[in-house]
Amino acid sequence: MSKPIYSFDANTGWLNGAIHIPSPNFNARPNNEVSLLVIHNISLPPGQFATGMIDALFTNQLPINAHPYFKQLEGLRVSAHFLIERSGEIKQFVSCNDRAWHAGKSSFQGRENCNDFSIGVELEGTDDLAYTDEQYKSLNNLKNILQKNFPLIKQERICGHSDIAPERKTDPGIAFDWLRIQ
Repeated sequence: MSKPIYSFDANTGWLNGAIHIPSPNFNARPNNEVSLLVIHNISLPPGQFATGMIDALFTNQLPINAHPYFKQLEGLRVSAHFLIERSGEIKQFVSCNDRAWHAGKSSFQGRENCNDFSIGVELEGTDDLAYTDEQYKSLNNLKNILQKNFPLIKQERICGHSDIAPERKTDPGIAFDWLRIQ
């Protein structure tokens, strides 16, 4: 299987070459500023990969009765702009021009509501399991494309969910190697 070639459409906010799975869980940004990249992790059920359940969660189609863990997610409306699977495949759920619902109650350098000015990237994984080489390659590729198109996203404005919601979140976790983000 050949690796996709990615390009960004600034007019639409969609990454060409990514798999597009539009989520209904977004709204307009209060302004056009995008100046923060937030890295998360997710697996559904926890610790299980390639189940398709992340796509289902972000599109409000999670089969609540399919796993006991899913009961606590019933009615939850969340999304991220991007998901990078263990294989390195990139999926996009929300245009970068819109506000995805990934950060929740959050603050970066004293500014509240990080969803307003950030792009959220989920890595399929857990806090304590190593991410794959393919994920780091795709993340760096995506990061470079985003920084080219959103020049306010400087290296010091790339953070983890744990950095903007430290009392609530721990992701991307201790297994994430920040030195591999170049």
